[in-house]
Amino acid sequence: MAPSGSRSIKTGCQRVLYWIPVLFIALIVAWSYYAYVLQLCIESIEDTGQKVIYLLVYHVIFIMFVWAYWQTIFTRPMNPLKEFHLSYTDKELLEREDRGESQQEILRRIAKDLPIYTRTNSGAIRFCDRCQLLKPDRCHHCSVCDKCILKMDHHCPWVNNCVGFSNYKFFMLFLAYSLLYCLFITATDLQYFIKFWMNSLPDTQAKFHILFLFFSASMFSVSLASLFTYHCWLVCKNRSTLEAVRSPVFRHGIDKNGFSLGCSKNFRQVFGDELKYWPIPVFSGSGDGCSFPACLVNLDPEQPGSPTGSNPASKGAADGRQFPSKPLRESQSRLLSSTPSWTESDTAADKNNKGASNPGMTIENEA
Repeated sequence: MAPSGSRSIKTGCQRVLYWIPVLFIALIVAWSYYAYVLQLCIESIEDTGQKVIYLLVYHVIFIMFVWAYWQTIFTRPMNPLKEFHLSYTDKELLEREDRGESQQEILRRIAKDLPIYTRTNSGAIRFCDRCQLLKPDRCHHCSVCDKCILKMDHHCPWVNNCVGFSNYKFFMLFLAYSLLYCLFITATDLQYFIKFWMNSLPDTQAKFHILFLFFSASMFSVSLASLFTYHCWLVCKNRSTLEAVRSPVFRHGIDKNGFSLGCSKNFRQVFGDELKYWPIPVFSGSGDGCSFPACLVNLDPEQPGSPTGSNPASKGAADGRQFPSKPLRESQSRLLSSTPSWTESDTAADKNNKGASNPGMTIENEA
């Protein structure tokens, strides 16, 4: 009992420590609110019209920033569906086999009924020993959460959460609104920062808040701008941070652009098809996180056929779907059937020239 009790205490302490970066950000934001609203706008700005405009714009950005941050923190990462977990019988079979090749045969048999197209570097089925499941495409095991996370991007200490399929849009909006928040404070605080150095401000405590507010906002702007730009590039390429570091491996080999459908379709895969939902921290992406359309990837002979018109992906993760029986949801179908991107143009040209499609290459849903 003692070792178990000590482990529980250790786990509890770790959970508390994980919240320290989030608490730090919360304190910085709370101080910035006090410094900007009370010390700058109310105490230092004399023009009423300017004061009202600054406060209105500030609070709109502030609300969206806090909302996106909250969603990123408290949206639970999605885990693979039960179809990807080994049954009790399969677990027993796997445990009885000592040879790796025999175990792979069992895993390959199970994977035939699942939309799994990526492999390990050695060409083996991706299997998680901790969770006892076959990993869906783009799924990875998080050592901090100790779970397999769908379309895992990274574990972010600043939100104490895994960034993945369920909250990646929220994370992007958090970066965008936090950058906008810092830029707005920097721009509106600049003239009063200059007045501080010219000794034109009243000798009150407000001038010190104005000084530190400008420095902190401008410094955060630089770091946030670089991080936001990098993730915009990832969205346009349809890659996660992990995939940017290590490209996904398909049966035909490594393909860093295996999931890319063109910039527009890649963006809509994360943010959805409806423009009105793009700037709002509510889930609007397409797919279920277990399967993804892939561009110009060789058909896997071991998997059930999933041509352009059909796909094992379905509408949501909580519907208890069976793979690969259901077609793409409407938004995913549009990702594959709408105006071709540059990566698809060569295939279209070949079809026009030859009068038939190349049977070895197709645009299909690869999960």
